[in-house]
Amino acid sequence: MNFKEHIRVIPDFPQPGIRFKDITTLLQNGPVYREAIDQMKALIKDKQIDVIAGPEARGFVIGAPLAYSLGVGFIPIRKSGKLPGETIEADYALEYGKDKLAMHKDAIKPGQKVLIADDLLATGGTIQTSIDLINQLGGEVVGAAFLIELSYLDGRSKFNGIDVVSLVQY
Repeated sequence: MNFKEHIRVIPDFPQPGIRFKDITTLLQNGPVYREAIDQMKALIKDKQIDVIAGPEARGFVIGAPLAYSLGVGFIPIRKSGKLPGETIEADYALEYGKDKLAMHKDAIKPGQKVLIADDLLATGGTIQTSIDLINQLGGEVVGAAFLIELSYLDGRSKFNGIDVVSLVQY
């Protein structure tokens, strides 16, 4: 299936020069969304995974169904101030700004094998911050899975030793 046919590209959003890859058009189509999750599951099927972590917010719509289909737990990585329990936090740079991510301190048990799932890999800042948070809690990141990869930005080069898979490349 050509998933690019179901991803809308919006020019100059959120600022001039950015060509935003909008997955809402893919998510709206149930059979296409299911096929995307099924194909992503096939890409990671041989990995030993205890839990899947996904950064807010689009990482939830990729990571949670992957976790469900594998029968493992899902851990949300949220923006600062959004989680009710005790958290750890880290600052990071976006392609066009800065932000802060947080995880519950008890989200990961030491030694758990974690797959990070998100909708898009661009420069890798969000995912590197997620890796840092998981490492702080004693988790072992065994891979990262993305619906879309902007391969021309080479974000995967930041993740030494971590297997990266993506369903669609631009």
